[in-house]
Amino acid sequence: MSWILTAADLPDLARGATLLGTGGGGDPYIGSKLVERVLGDGSITILDPDELADDLFVIPTAQMGAPTVMVEKIPAGTEPTQALRALEAHLGRTADATMPIECGGINSMIPLVVAAETGLPVVDADGMGRAFPELSMETFAVYGVHGSPLALAGERGETVLIDTGDDDRQMEWLARAVTIRLGGVGHIAEYAMTGADVRRTAVPRTISMALALGRAIREAREQHRSPFAAIADVLSSTLYPHVRELCAGKVVDVERRTTEGFAKGRAMIAPLEGDGKFEIRFQNENLTAHRDGALVAIVPDLICVVDHETAEPITTEGLRYGQRVRVLGISTPEMMRTPAALEAFGPAAFGLDEPFLPVEGQA
Repeated sequence: MSWILTAADLPDLARGATLLGTGGGGDPYIGSKLVERVLGDGSITILDPDELADDLFVIPTAQMGAPTVMVEKIPAGTEPTQALRALEAHLGRTADATMPIECGGINSMIPLVVAAETGLPVVDADGMGRAFPELSMETFAVYGVHGSPLALAGERGETVLIDTGDDDRQMEWLARAVTIRLGGVGHIAEYAMTGADVRRTAVPRTISMALALGRAIREAREQHRSPFAAIADVLSSTLYPHVRELCAGKVVDVERRTTEGFAKGRAMIAPLEGDGKFEIRFQNENLTAHRDGALVAIVPDLICVVDHETAEPITTEGLRYGQRVRVLGISTPEMMRTPAALEAFGPAAFGLDEPFLPVEGQA
């Protein structure tokens, strides 16, 4: 069923989106403030994917770039709508709705900015079911909808159109180069599709899931209950049913660098009980988790770092020495674990030698 989102929902949505961002995706707090500014006392209609007309025309909108850049380079807020209008003009067709390309991080908010500015509804679905660093890493592409043509807008009014046909990796490569030249952040409209395409290729109801997660964490803290149990309870009835605590410890080292348009690095965590070491490697998002050299979680499953007491999610750019944290492993939907999906955004897509092993199957 479709539903209405208001400004009062944004803090909970941002919290849940940060969790689903698996450390990356950009800071949704910044995005929520952009939405608040435009939305005011208004509301946004969120469309259930099962209720979409087959011929409804949907243009997803998003932000791309390194999360570390976004902390200091706040968007003007008009860029995603500018990208949408540029793509509409190129295609000669007006969008009936917009949609996230990813449900984690700031890209949970960018379509809401567009909706608040234009009055368009937003589809409750996305193409990643979390956050990934590259535009080609989409369930849309895995199941037959391609990203081109793509429109990209910069903060000074620049617009660029990129059309690589069915080659989504080439689209990503060119768009990343343009984004770097724009200062590390750009806004995009891509993966235009029909309502029938959405039902076939998108991960459903991820906006409502992010909102439910953020609300559950907040309410558990207010009621002095375990926010970690609340997370597991919310996810138990979704496509993400398995949650495991992989580590509880103290951050003792963070190596982070911005290169090639990505934030890359690793974090070392010393367990609070016993000896040993725990290592997370990331490229915008957390990719692998090893305990004493043994793999315990790997992309595309979610590796989420949260505060040890409050379960407040922590992004890769927010990791600091001395933080006491818990690391949660969360299973992805089965549509993200097929051979075709793993080819697009599994370990090998990131140059990792280790095979995909479901988080629920690890010791």
